[in-house]
Amino acid sequence: MSELKITFKKPYKFEGDEYKEVDLSGIENLSTKDLIDADKQFNTSGQMALMNEMTTGYSCIVAAKASGKPVEFFESLPAGEGLKVKNKVMGFLNA
Repeated sequence: MSELKITFKKPYKFEGDEYKEVDLSGIENLSTKDLIDADKQFNTSGQMALMNEMTTGYSCIVAAKASGKPVEFFESLPAGEGLKVKNKVMGFLNA
């Protein structure tokens, strides 16, 4: 779905490659087990929250699972682009 694709304001370089967008449509295929694994990964990273799905860190983990890209791809995004990712993931999980 194109509504789960995020187009960056300017090209983003990560590990020698340049990206103009990221597709999060894979989020629709995640299982509950994937979300449980994301919870475990979030908690073992030293981050804490009352509601994991409301945090940027958790959103990066879910986005990584959805896109097949490493979590570092999302953690290294410019802040504005990271917030777009967070909002897309939160919007999907809370729909």
